[in-house]
Amino acid sequence: MDRTLTLPSTIITGAGASESVGEQTQRLGATNALIVTDPGIAKIGYADKIAQNLHGAGISSTCFSDVTPDPTLQNVRDGLKQYAEEACDVIVSIGGGSAIDCGKGIAMKLTNDDDFADYMGVDKIPNPGAPLIAIPTTGGTGSEVSKVTVITDTERNVKMMLSSPCLLASVALVDPLLSLTTPPHLTAAVGVDALTHAIEAYISKRAQPITDALALKAIDMISGSLRQAWADGENIPARTDMMIGASIAGMAFSNSSVALVHGMSRPIGAYFHIHHGLSNSVLLRDVMEFSVVGAPDRFADIARAMGEPIDGLSPMKQADAAIDAVERLVTDIQMPRLGEIGIEKEKFEAVIEQMAKDAIASGSPANNPRQATVEEIIALYRKCFAPRDGDVETPDPSVKLQNAFSNLADSIDKLIN
Repeated sequence: MDRTLTLPSTIITGAGASESVGEQTQRLGATNALIVTDPGIAKIGYADKIAQNLHGAGISSTCFSDVTPDPTLQNVRDGLKQYAEEACDVIVSIGGGSAIDCGKGIAMKLTNDDDFADYMGVDKIPNPGAPLIAIPTTGGTGSEVSKVTVITDTERNVKMMLSSPCLLASVALVDPLLSLTTPPHLTAAVGVDALTHAIEAYISKRAQPITDALALKAIDMISGSLRQAWADGENIPARTDMMIGASIAGMAFSNSSVALVHGMSRPIGAYFHIHHGLSNSVLLRDVMEFSVVGAPDRFADIARAMGEPIDGLSPMKQADAAIDAVERLVTDIQMPRLGEIGIEKEKFEAVIEQMAKDAIASGSPANNPRQATVEEIIALYRKCFAPRDGDVETPDPSVKLQNAFSNLADSIDKLIN
């Protein structure tokens, strides 16, 4: 079977990479930029720094800073309106996955006239989007290098996933210095998001040798640096590994796709407005346990990439070591269980069957090494919602934790994808 690998044409990494935005915009032949970001990034001054850099290169700019967590169709429409009113000719998205995904949606709609929903799925977009420079501020989504965007239809409570080379950024500027302000709980959430991208890219039925190499390297970098970045946000080597690891994971999953974890996490985000990285983290361990029997050799490779000493173990024990390694990691960085993030159990149960159906309809579970029925996904949701063995349910702290994520204006460095 022929395989295709698609990536942005230019990827610049390293401390200070974002300072080349003016030069890269000139290279694209643009003269007037729409800076797309969220209120958190605008507040801490990152968007202003980009505008100043552009100005120094002789490029005008205007800022659209109304991107919400889980960017919506209305965000895209509002951005399109400002782009047209200001006669812009390039988009510069800076922020987490939300800002970059919104920028992709705006760029795509500038050159494609059908309804947004008509482009849902894989390779449905006929025309490349307008020029786009993507600048991530967290080591998480990998959106800056992926051909995927997720935009929420708030009227239908559906996260619309679009995948096409037409969504690729023209330039990605990956600057770890922009991630130093990310607080620990957000560092944890976006870090597990990146790890999930890498793991699912590796176990996906659509994996290929090049994405395998990318995914394993990303697993190595992320699992080896996430604890340090979480514990000390100003640890530049750890932040660098997280930013580059997240981008490598983005290149991997963009070309091999994600699987059951992402299929199940999107409905949680759509119905309960939970941070994407957080919804992945509360599912990852239990979904890995469900899936391991379908690809034990691949799970063993993941364990090795995470530094687990598995030589001499039986094949299944080698595979199970990956699950144990992930469990220790998410515990060390204090990621909660699904039932500990402020979702009321009654409301969860009221939509659990529809969430399971939505998960399958997204297409991602079809890539999983073990296929899941609606009934099995419902059972997995319930298992993830239950406390860990030996844990005592503590609802009040869980509400505080979810509020901490919600109040973080998508990005106080993110995403809040």
